[in-house]
Formats: sequence, structure tokens, C-alpha cells
Amino acid sequence: MKILYVTTGLETGGAEIMLYKILSKINREHFNPSVISLMDRGTVGDRIESLGIPVYTIGMELGTPTLEAIWKLIQKIREIQPDLIQGWMYHGNIAAKLASIFYFRKIPILWSIHHSISSLKSEKKLTIALIKLGASITKSIQQVIFVSQNSRNQHETLGYRSDNSCIIANGFDVSLFKPSLTARLDFRTELDLPEDSFLIGLICRFHPMKDHANFLNAAALLTKQFPNVHFILAGREVDSKNHPLVELIKKLGLDNQVHLLGERRDTHRLAAALDIVSLASAYGEAFPLVIGEAMSCGVPCVVTDVGDSGWIVGNTGRVIPPRNPEALANAWQELIVMGAVGREDLGASARVRIIECFSLDSVVAKYERLYDVMLATTLKSQSLQRLQKLQNIKNYD
Repeated sequence: MKILYVTTGLETGGAEIMLYKILSKINREHFNPSVISLMDRGTVGDRIESLGIPVYTIGMELGTPTLEAIWKLIQKIREIQPDLIQGWMYHGNIAAKLASIFYFRKIPILWSIHHSISSLKSEKKLTIALIKLGASITKSIQQVIFVSQNSRNQHETLGYRSDNSCIIANGFDVSLFKPSLTARLDFRTELDLPEDSFLIGLICRFHPMKDHANFLNAAALLTKQFPNVHFILAGREVDSKNHPLVELIKKLGLDNQVHLLGERRDTHRLAAALDIVSLASAYGEAFPLVIGEAMSCGVPCVVTDVGDSGWIVGNTGRVIPPRNPEALANAWQELIVMGAVGREDLGASARVRIIECFSLDSVVAKYERLYDVMLATTLKSQSLQRLQKLQNIKNYD
């Protein structure tokens, strides 16, 4: 079966990484995948191609879809001749549906939504337009896949249908993301820190929804009681070139406690090296990968109650309100005070939860079953339509 994924882009982000992970595990004897990125190859494109999966780019500027770009997309889809198209994120979803209108035969169109909506006011104008457009045409989509229950409920409130949607949560490779004493020691050596240094991490791209200010203000509060704690920030644009971020760190007096690492490819090693992993997001999260990755490494998490973050963590960490540095600092303090043994117990429970509920193999199997069902249903419907036409012709004769 030829499956074409139409994604908004391939920069490093949770949805993009999840696409790579699914493709790394999908049954290649049964499925023949390819990927079209509406923009460029980003940082994930090469990783996908290293799997032997072709990646095509349209070169569209975000927010400025041109007729030339749309025609290029249509031509590429006609060239690939997929049996099923899977949209990936809002722009990719709409593009997949639009391009399929000009395809020479009817095939299943699936959408994948990786975003939660606490308030449309928090979104960009183009994103709001795409969300509303999606609601108006969702009835023509064979299946809409949400990665979180929270996201599904929010979208249904905005007009998305419930009878053609399902939930397939993100999954985690527990053979890659696992506890590692070596990673803990080597990472502290890399930062030239003592072996017993306590590290709290925030691993995400720089974006208003991620609320780095919330994390840093909480860090400033915590260091009043625990001055030797270090804070590890990693992700796209989270580096010394980010002047607003650097200025805030200086303003809060955290120059010696905060380490800006930029984008990292070794997140399995980084997550395993930390004592606590946090999510400080204010909005927009659906099913954050970094939380499940840290839990898989046996690291307890403190997360804001955005999207399905609280459901992922369960009782293996702490869930606090967004935009509340005091609550974040207090939750960190609770985990610090409970000691190494208490945190190890929490971390062990966290890993068990990921293995039992969110393993990557089980998630990929759900996608594979869905693809088979969608294609079989479409072929059956087309066969019935052909039989009906033949019967009508016979009756006319």
C-alpha cells in the first residue's frame, strides 16, 4: 500500500519527530511510505530519508501558499500515485484534502492533529483560519486522528465531527529511551559539573506557547532555597544567540545556573541525565513527546496541566497550573525534598506507565490497522458503486 504523508514542515518538533518514529517502525513489506513537506526538509527530512523513505519538498513559505506551490503539490501527488494520503498538522491536513480533489481517483484522506486549543485568541490568524476551515470540511475526511483526548474534545466544540475521529496517542521507543547511569555521569562531565549536581531540564523549541519565562521565573524562586541546582535548556533557538532569553536569564541572576544547549539530537541521552524534566507550557500542547521520553528514562516530571500532559504523567510526577512560577517551583521543591530514593521510585513507576500505555510498537500497530481498514472500506464502497451503476444500466435496458 502506497501511503503519502503531507506534512506542514520537517523542523524539529514533537509532531515531526513522531512522524519519523512511526516511519522508523512501520511494516515496510506491507506499506510503501513517502513524505511531502510543504516547506523545506528542516532537520528531520534527512533522518526520514536515512530510513530509505523518499522526502519531497514544495518550498512553500509558511502563511503564503501560492498557486505555483499548490500546483507543484498536485503534480507530485499525481506522480507518486498513493493509495492513501495522511495529512500531518493543520497546514498539511488542508493541503492533503485540497490536492486530493485534483487526483484522478478517490482515495482515503486522513488527518492528524497534534495541537490543543485552550483559546483561539492564543493562536495566529492563519492558524485560526485553518482550524475553522478544517471544521467546515471535516465531514469529507475519512478519519481524523487526534493524539490526545483533550485536543479531540476541544476541536469537537469548534465544530469538528465526532463520528469520523479517533485517538492514537504518541508512542515512545523504550529500548532507546531508558535509564542510564553512564548518561548521567557523562553529561555532567560535558558541562564540567560535579557528579552529584542536581539538574532540572526543559527540552523544547523556543516559542511563546512553551513559556520559557515561566520556567526561568520558577528557577529564580527555587534557587533562593536551593542555590546549587542547575537548569538545562535545550531546543531549537534555545542558545546564546537568543538575546531575549539571555537577557531574561541575566535579569533573574541565573547566569551560573542556566545552561543553554541549543538543538540536540541525543535527547535520549539528555533526558536520562536529568533529575527532573519539566514542561512549562502555557497553551497549545496536545501530547508532548518530551514528557513520555523522560518518563521512559525513569525521570520524574513536573508538568503544566496543558493538553494531555497530566494524563501522561498520572501519579508518577506532579501536575501544576500553567503560567504559575510559584506552583512550578514548589513542585520541584517537593521532588527535591523527597530524596534520591523517592525520585527513583517515581521514575520507575513512570517508566512502567509508558511501557504499559504508550509503547511505540503498539502505536504504530494502531496506525497500520487504521490504514488497512480505511483502504478496504474505500475499495468496498467503490465496488458497490460500480455494481449499482451496472444494475442501473441493466434496469434501463
